[in-house]
Amino acid sequence: MSETPPPVGSIGWLDLTVPDATAVRDFYGAVAGWTWTGLDMGGYEDYCMNQPGDGTTVAGICHARGGNASLPPQWLLYIIVADLDASLERCRALGGEVLLGPKAMGPGKRYAVIRDPAGAASALFESR
Repeated sequence: MSETPPPVGSIGWLDLTVPDATAVRDFYGAVAGWTWTGLDMGGYEDYCMNQPGDGTTVAGICHARGGNASLPPQWLLYIIVADLDASLERCRALGGEVLLGPKAMGPGKRYAVIRDPAGAASALFESR
């Protein structure tokens, strides 16, 4: 994600976490025309997926390892929230579930993965 987060309520990022990120990286490279840049994860690489033409990074494809090991193998969108703790409280109160987190993602940045009452997973992201 960039240093300046998108506005509250917007989609800030997309990640796909799978057992074999390299194979899936190559799949989306062939299907969508994306190029990739490796991201060192301390012993292995995850991938920033880039648009053809201008190279803008549009998504991440990650190995299901470490902190990502429990994430479902689906595209996970990150929704920008003003107050992660308050959003997680509302999630639980309205029948949702917190699947992972909250977890730090660099200085002043945190996220959590939730499941809504219909069963769909998404992530909430806060940057202070």
